[in-house]
Amino acid sequence: MHINEHGAETELFPVDEPEGLRHLVGHIQDAVVAFELVDDEPVIRSVNESFVELFGYDREDVVDTPLNDHIVPEWLADEADTLDSRTASGAINYRRVQRRTTDGLREFLYRGIPYPSESSRLDGFAVYTDLTEINRKERQLQVVTRVLRHNLRTEANTIEGNAAQLLESLDGEHEDAVRTATVIEGRAERLLGLAGDAAQIDDVLQSPRSDAAPLDCVPLVRAAVEGLRNAHPEATVDTDIPDSMTVSAIPRLQLAIENVVENALEHNPADEPTVRVRIEPSESGRWADIIVDDDAPPIPPMERNVVTGDADVTPKHHGSGLGLWLVKWIVDRSGGELAFEDSDLGGNSVRIRLQQE
Repeated sequence: MHINEHGAETELFPVDEPEGLRHLVGHIQDAVVAFELVDDEPVIRSVNESFVELFGYDREDVVDTPLNDHIVPEWLADEADTLDSRTASGAINYRRVQRRTTDGLREFLYRGIPYPSESSRLDGFAVYTDLTEINRKERQLQVVTRVLRHNLRTEANTIEGNAAQLLESLDGEHEDAVRTATVIEGRAERLLGLAGDAAQIDDVLQSPRSDAAPLDCVPLVRAAVEGLRNAHPEATVDTDIPDSMTVSAIPRLQLAIENVVENALEHNPADEPTVRVRIEPSESGRWADIIVDDDAPPIPPMERNVVTGDADVTPKHHGSGLGLWLVKWIVDRSGGELAFEDSDLGGNSVRIRLQQE
């Protein structure tokens, strides 16, 4: 609350609004402006504390003055006029915008919400969520990811090709050289695998949560298991799955299942590894679990905790590869949960829990 130039008290909400609602808006981290439309131009009647902190203007300097004069850069005046016209017509605005603060330009998610009320002179609210750092980090990460992926793949292909040529040119009298070239070739293949995982992760992270849709996960499990049985004929891969189970997930769910099963096989030193894949409904019937059990060496607790979010990512603790991260983010995008337990087969039990549809 404050006193305007006419000596009248003004608040974000009229006094007849619920006290709890006025308290909430006054303390949320988003900047909120209560405005009146004067000739279709928003004039500030009140601001919350977050507006003062985010935009840097003193409350006394902005109240009862045009909002756009303070925060809209002149080259974006037409955009602001269009948004104001929509507000005047009763439409809700929802857009990413650039706005001026005392520290320069920042990026915001803007929501313009009309407030039709005969008992108040307020015509609406403008809500600004600061996206500057989020957007900046997102763009920086995209650049780094794409450059690293391209260069990693290019260099790994070069190393692998030269290692293959070297192996062809060596004969049995150069055992040490053959062994070294074989190691180089193997490491190059691993680098190419990492580049492939990074590309898949980037694809998953760019997909919106709205991609999640009802799908039958049983055919996906069958396809994943059959492909890995063919790739690992020495392994035993059993299934215990129903005829169908509809869950909410993104289309890349099969990729997550393949990664979990493949991880169980490739990290098992046994000559004949065993994996069991189950699909079970939860007790409530609202969730379905895709469970992969193995007899492989346990995944280190720190690696489990880093992937599930129970431990922080650090230079020493970040996971040994990208496969489990890919699974984690596919499950997250599907609105589900990834969990690790001990298996009755003596190894790991990886659970993908998804909402039933």
